[in-house]
Amino acid sequence: MRDYPTIQDIREAQERLKPHVRHTPLLRAEKIEKAAGCQLYLKPETLQITGAFKIRGALNKTLSMPREAIANGIIATSSGNHAQGLAYAARMLGVKAFLVLPVTTPKIKIANTEALGAEVILFDGDNLARWKRVYEIAAENGYTVVHGFEDPVVMAGQGTIGCEILEDLEDVDTVIVPMGGGGLISGIATAIKETKPSVRVVGAEPALTPKYYHSRLNKQRTTLPLKNTIADGLRLSVPGQNPYPIIERYVDEIVLVEDEHIIQGMRVLAKDAKLIAEPAASIGIGALLAGVVKVRPDEKVCVVLTGGNWDLCDLAEIYQAGE
Repeated sequence: MRDYPTIQDIREAQERLKPHVRHTPLLRAEKIEKAAGCQLYLKPETLQITGAFKIRGALNKTLSMPREAIANGIIATSSGNHAQGLAYAARMLGVKAFLVLPVTTPKIKIANTEALGAEVILFDGDNLARWKRVYEIAAENGYTVVHGFEDPVVMAGQGTIGCEILEDLEDVDTVIVPMGGGGLISGIATAIKETKPSVRVVGAEPALTPKYYHSRLNKQRTTLPLKNTIADGLRLSVPGQNPYPIIERYVDEIVLVEDEHIIQGMRVLAKDAKLIAEPAASIGIGALLAGVVKVRPDEKVCVVLTGGNWDLCDLAEIYQAGE
C-alpha cells in the first residue's frame, strides 16, 4: 500500500464523502483585508458537522474499509478533533470507537466525543506514548487503528478541502494551512499542486513547536522538545513520517507564528468575520497579521480555519482580554 495519497485518491474521497460531509463555503473577509494585506478568503471548517475538518479523513478511512475489519471497534489518539470525527464515523457505521486523549484536552472536545457514543480514555503522556498505548489496547482487543495523520486514506479525505477551494476560487494565488501532524496540509497540498501547480501553499506552524520548520532547515525529520502552545491541536514534537516527504515536495513555505499572534487571529476572526475559531485554526490569520507571510494587496489568499472546538469560558477570557 502507498504511504501517500494521489489526486485520484482525493477525487474518489470527494465522491465518497459528498453525501456525508459539508462542502464548507469560501467566505470573503473584507473587514480583515487591510490588516492582512491581501484579498482574503476563509475556508471555515469550523462549520463542518463536528466543528472541524477531521471528519473528512475519519469518514473516508472508515467508509473505505470492509465492515468486518472494524466490527470489533476503532481506536486512535487525538488532541480532540480527530476523536470527534472518528466517533461520528463509528456512530454512523454502528461500531464502537475508543479514543485515547491527553489529560489536557479541552473539556468541550471530551464532552463532544462522548456525546457521539465513543469511550474516552484520558492518558498523561506525549503523542508517542499515547500512540504506544493505542496499539497496545488495539492488540489486546482486536480494534482497528485509524491514525489521524500518517494514514494516506485519511490524508486523502483531508485533501478534499483543497479540491473545494479550487472549485470555489479558481484564481486563488496562495493557500495557508495549519501544520500539526501534517496530514491536513499533505492532503491539501497534493490536491492543489497536482491540479494547479502555480498556487502557493504555505504551512503555518506554532513558533513553540517548529518541528517541520526545523526539519526543512536540517533536511531531515527533526524531533524537538515538546513545549506548550495555546494551539493545542498543533502541539507535536515529531514530524509525521508519511506527511514529511509530501510536505517537502509540495509545500512552498513554512512559517512560524507566535502564540500572541495566534490569539490576535482568534480575536480578529470573532470581531470582523463573526467566526469562532480555536487557536490551531487561527494560526493562518495570525501569520498574515504578523507579516510572516509576504503577500500583495491584489493577491487572493485563502486561509483554512480547521476547527472551532474550544471551551467557551477559555474563549471568553481571550476575547475579553482583547477588549
